[in-house]
Amino acid sequence: MRRRVLFVIAADPRLSARPAEAIRIAAGVSAWQTVQVLVYLHGAAVLLLDPVAAVLVAGEEFGRYLPVLAEQGQPVRVQRAAPELLLLSEPLVPYEAIDAGAFAALLADCHSAVRF
Repeated sequence: MRRRVLFVIAADPRLSARPAEAIRIAAGVSAWQTVQVLVYLHGAAVLLLDPVAAVLVAGEEFGRYLPVLAEQGQPVRVQRAAPELLLLSEPLVPYEAIDAGAFAALLADCHSAVRF
């Protein structure tokens, strides 16, 4: 089994380019195929799933990379309680809403975690 790395993204993509950069980095790491890359969006970061994300800070960068991650066969995990989920229209990629307990189990099952 390949090692697993979890990208935890919590920054607001309306205010910062960090979430888009995190997606770009995650896609780049997944291309190596030496580790399994998982993504968890917390709070306002769930807005990265919305098709209008291209108008967010650095959205043009992120738009190319989120589908690359989806092609790896793992859904993007999101915080179930994030109020921003109600703002999403049709998501760009499949996602799975998980609660805090499932997030803790996911984190414990990964070898490394990177937080943005």
